[in-house]
Amino acid sequence: MRGAFYTSPEQFAHEAATVLRRGWHCLGREDEIPEPGDFFTVQLLNEPLIVVRGDDGEIRALANVCRHRGMPLAEGRGNVKRFICSYHAWAYGRDGALLRAARMENAGFDAKSCRLHGHNLQLWNGFIYVSLDAKAAPFEHPELDALIAPYEPKKFRLVHVAEEDWHCNWKCLVENFMEGYHLSVVHPQTLHGYTPTGLARKLIAGEGYTSYAANYPDGIPPRGMGAPGLSRDEMMRSTLFAKFPTQVASQAASLLVSLSIFPLDAGTIRVKWTMSTYGEDLDDAVIAARIKLWEEVNAEDRAKLERMQVALASDHAGEGPLAGEDYEGTVRDFQSWLAAQDRVADAIPA
Repeated sequence: MRGAFYTSPEQFAHEAATVLRRGWHCLGREDEIPEPGDFFTVQLLNEPLIVVRGDDGEIRALANVCRHRGMPLAEGRGNVKRFICSYHAWAYGRDGALLRAARMENAGFDAKSCRLHGHNLQLWNGFIYVSLDAKAAPFEHPELDALIAPYEPKKFRLVHVAEEDWHCNWKCLVENFMEGYHLSVVHPQTLHGYTPTGLARKLIAGEGYTSYAANYPDGIPPRGMGAPGLSRDEMMRSTLFAKFPTQVASQAASLLVSLSIFPLDAGTIRVKWTMSTYGEDLDDAVIAARIKLWEEVNAEDRAKLERMQVALASDHAGEGPLAGEDYEGTVRDFQSWLAAQDRVADAIPA
């Protein structure tokens, strides 16, 4: 795609109002908030959100905006009995209901009408998704479900969460993570020995997702044993998938890494990445080594994407040819999906 597709503020505003606002976004893992009152906060486009587990065990996505004068109620992550506004001490329950509003005895005040606004939420394979579109239909990906089901992703336990801001367009990271063409060039010390470019193979794609296999060379031991029903092919690869528009993930036998991409503007994103392991498959030393490896891999990708973001503003940043299906077919899938939304081409400056 042309450079303006990644750099134009008008294009980003168009995407924010359409494909991003209507899409389902991965906010994190269910076991980030295992106990009632556990919460974390995120910023999704213009909406600050609290993701909280209620007293009933249900996970909710509440607007992080006090119904009185619009003050944020929480930041970061933690555990609370109630959310208390730091401005006028309005207090809300873990389900968003207004519990207390001091000195609001004036006629006509109705506490029941002042509960925190909520957003559509869906759980899938241990992940938490939210759409800002109140009319968004629940998503279904039966073929993608079948692809990753043998790994038993719901049995993976969270071992690491990190966030950082990258100076690149959100689509650049989706495309980068989902192609094996760059692996041996960008990651010669970190990934080439495990998942060389030459062994990348395209897997399945469908409405709202794509996938590929980063296969391991012969002689490389599996990365943990994982679920008992895994085939040898499944044990000897990392299955990478993208759930459009903003989640990319790598599912291996004993390791699951997911990146949630939060677009801030045309050239800035917040990246939240989580690492989970299959039960007790990996010991602490191995987990620490895997975290270090992924920190290095992410840093290598970030450096390339931030340099590319600068160059994409050039008049010479035109549409380039893509490599074959095994190497960049997933990029075609993503770009085709965006085009099919009928929300893209009219916003790109000529």
